[in-house]
Amino acid sequence: MTADSLVNPADSTLRQNEKLRTISAALIRRVEQMNNDSDAAYAQFQRAVLLEDTVRARTRELEQALDLLNQSNAELAEAKRTTDAARRDLSNAIETIGEGFALFDPNDVMVLCNSRFASAITGVVPQLKPGMTFAQYVHLVSRSPSLRLPEGMTPDDWVAQRTLRHGDDQVVFNVHMTGDRWLQVSEQRTPDRQTVIMQTDVTDIIRLEREERSRMMDDHTALIRATLDHIHQGVCIFNGDNRLVGWNSQVAEMLSLKLAQFRVGADFDFLFRRLQDEVRIQTGTRPAEILAWVQRPGARPPLRFEVRQRQGKVFDIFAQDMPDRGFVISFTDVTAERQAAEKLRAANDLLEARVEARTAEIAVALADAKRANASKSRFVAAASHDLLQPLSAAKLYCASLGDDTLAPGQQDTLAKALSALASVEDIIGALLDISQLDSGKAPVRLGAVDLGRILRQLGDELRPAASAKGLELRIRPSTAMVQTDASYLRRILQNLIGNAIRYTKEGRILVGTRSCGDGVRIEVWDTGPGIPEVEQENIYKEFHRIDPVANTGNGLGLGLAIVERACALLDHHHGMRTAVGRGTCFHLTVPLAPALPRDPAHVPDWVAEPGVDVGGQIVLLVEPDAAARRGLAALMERWGVQVLEVASGVEAAALLAEIELTPDAMLLGDPADDSMAGLALIASLRAQFGPIPCRLLTADRAPGIGAACAAAGVSLLQRPVDPAALQFFLRAVRVPV
Repeated sequence: MTADSLVNPADSTLRQNEKLRTISAALIRRVEQMNNDSDAAYAQFQRAVLLEDTVRARTRELEQALDLLNQSNAELAEAKRTTDAARRDLSNAIETIGEGFALFDPNDVMVLCNSRFASAITGVVPQLKPGMTFAQYVHLVSRSPSLRLPEGMTPDDWVAQRTLRHGDDQVVFNVHMTGDRWLQVSEQRTPDRQTVIMQTDVTDIIRLEREERSRMMDDHTALIRATLDHIHQGVCIFNGDNRLVGWNSQVAEMLSLKLAQFRVGADFDFLFRRLQDEVRIQTGTRPAEILAWVQRPGARPPLRFEVRQRQGKVFDIFAQDMPDRGFVISFTDVTAERQAAEKLRAANDLLEARVEARTAEIAVALADAKRANASKSRFVAAASHDLLQPLSAAKLYCASLGDDTLAPGQQDTLAKALSALASVEDIIGALLDISQLDSGKAPVRLGAVDLGRILRQLGDELRPAASAKGLELRIRPSTAMVQTDASYLRRILQNLIGNAIRYTKEGRILVGTRSCGDGVRIEVWDTGPGIPEVEQENIYKEFHRIDPVANTGNGLGLGLAIVERACALLDHHHGMRTAVGRGTCFHLTVPLAPALPRDPAHVPDWVAEPGVDVGGQIVLLVEPDAAARRGLAALMERWGVQVLEVASGVEAAALLAEIELTPDAMLLGDPADDSMAGLALIASLRAQFGPIPCRLLTADRAPGIGAACAAAGVSLLQRPVDPAALQFFLRAVRVPV
């Protein structure tokens, strides 16, 4: 048994205390009657004491709880008084509002409203009370005789429309009431999703707006009338029944019609018939099409046509549809424009006749220019060839004079003569290149070209000239295969490197390549004087040199002109960077070649072996020009070569047949400057006497010659003959013993 089982929790605190005191007294009496020496009695006494302490603690807790309850009841009563006061204040406040006011909770249940809310709506106010739903409120309004529903709308339709708008967070709309009164309803949501509805009588405002709108319409009508009367165009306005409702005075003046015919309600067909008597339609539009446009159901596309009066006036007529099925027609006097157009047309006809005549004259002049250009090209080619023959002979004779027995002064004179002849050779070659590129008939043979081979050949060819000036010529090797014309690319690079050597006084020339996307960028760097900015646009002009007092040993200014034309022909991008006093870099970009066979134009038949002497060889020389033949023979004989010299292929065949001796090599000059004939002669001699190593001597510089020679297994030696190139060929032919 516990203390809790002795006390009923349902009893009051006083009753529980009384029971506990009774129990305590009984226990004490019992303890006193028991033997004081008994342990059990003493234990019972101890429990009684503890129970009494528990009762006291419980009593104190109950007293504190009662105090708190009394305090809470007092605070609740005060809060209720405050709430009632706030509600009275809120009711008084919303009652002072000039508009109708109502508040619905988040569940669309009315919380409160003022006396003005729905006061203008008959049959609603008596039933308004807190606790009614928004749907009930809308239903009452829809059935009120004060509500003026739009035509064709039922109360249920109005309820559905009003409920739909109630779903928006903010709604403002006007409600039409009987007696031409208007009520503006504003509905908004509060942050806690309650709904506030304000109702305002806006009848006076709407009536004022109507009066103002009517006044403005009158003003606009007057303004439109004044505008129509002051514009230069004639204007007619027709309504949806095709009746005239508006016009300006310019229409009658333009069309020479009486103003009496323009009356409100006049039918379009009547006016159109009167118009047909006075004008003629110009633009091919038929009267039936115009009438069909007016009677057309649905939207009408804009219609435009021109008419001409008997007096010669021309009017541009434009008809356009309006939203109310009416239409507007405007009349514009375009007589002056059409007269000007006719004059302009006559002037154009005269101008075209003059242009045709001038074109014919230009065509004749162009044909004459083409003929003159062709004649110039033929003259340059013929003159160059005529110059190359004696030039070649002169070079060969001078080369044959080279001997250690000559006095130093004579050797110096001979070197200067050879240098002058080389300069003349370069000039003639440049003139031939320019002539061929300007003719527009320069053949282009694109193929896969070994760029490294061309660079090595140019290095071997131009390094002696650089060394003679004390310059270092460095050409970095390349393994790139490029898609280009081998002959033109070689000529471009030869001119760029030659120019660098020519204009650089000290330092070095560097030629290198770098990858550039799908191509290879070839760069030629020098440490020359650089090019001033004012000269950078002129350096590609023919015969232009930055130093005008320089001698012809520095060229005639044709090298870069050839580079520009050749790059344009091959579609290779080129350019330069320069710094005055520091040097210049010329560059061009050549596309990489696909994996195709290499261009044989620069693949030699034999590889020279260094240290091989050319003496003791037998060479057949076929050269139609006696001076060139004698010069070549003298040069080779000086090297110890036995020369069999003849003037034609017939003589060559007869001589070889007679001596029954096969030469070690053949040098054949093309007969009558015909390279193809020279190749045919070589083929004929090889057919009779075997595959003898041979070079074709020619002044023909067409790019296709190299390819034709390579295809025939013949090396090419250009005139004037370079002794070093000739010696290189003979060394390549000789077989070491």
